[in-house]
Amino acid sequence: MNVVITGANRGIGLAFVRHYLSQGVNVFALCRNSCDELNGLGARVINGVDVSQPDSLKDALKPLTDVSIDLLINNAGVLGKETIDDWEPNTIDYQFRVNALGPLLVTQALLPSLAGNAKVAMITSRMGSMEDNGSGGYYGYRMSKAALNAAAVSMATDLGHRGIAVGIFHPGFVQTEMVNNAGDIDADTAATRLAARIDELTLENAGQFVHSNGQALPW
Repeated sequence: MNVVITGANRGIGLAFVRHYLSQGVNVFALCRNSCDELNGLGARVINGVDVSQPDSLKDALKPLTDVSIDLLINNAGVLGKETIDDWEPNTIDYQFRVNALGPLLVTQALLPSLAGNAKVAMITSRMGSMEDNGSGGYYGYRMSKAALNAAAVSMATDLGHRGIAVGIFHPGFVQTEMVNNAGDIDADTAATRLAARIDELTLENAGQFVHSNGQALPW
């Protein structure tokens, strides 16, 4: 089994690498810049993969050309903390390019390498939910994750016709650098839960918005 993970150098991505290596599968860890821990795990590390840069992305993914991918986990993401009074267009644009456009571009680029019954996991956030938004703020992150959810639903339909299941998963509030380690579960717990949801992913339940604990989330 071949698993490809973006944003694999820290947080949930790094925890995913540890989890799938412990299952004895081949892991391809994609990131902009690796770290000592990732380099020492035994995954095949592919550096220089910046999902925000469409012009360079295809070249960066060339090492995967001859790999038959069974699972693609689009995990790379960034978080801004804009308020209605304090925000910059450039930071919101960057979050869109990483969080929403990046997973679409990676999946498109790797389509020829996806196995016939492959799975694609989109790691999103319940902060992209309209109904669940009771606190406001975080404009770039909320909008970009909502856009990712919309793209993932379309991909679940389009790729479903090819036998590829697309899942849309919220990891929970995870103790990572992104949130200054303020979460309520650690990254390894999140990765284990998410892997269980990915195991449950089929063509029949593809395109659903699901918490890592199994709870269905509102759009």
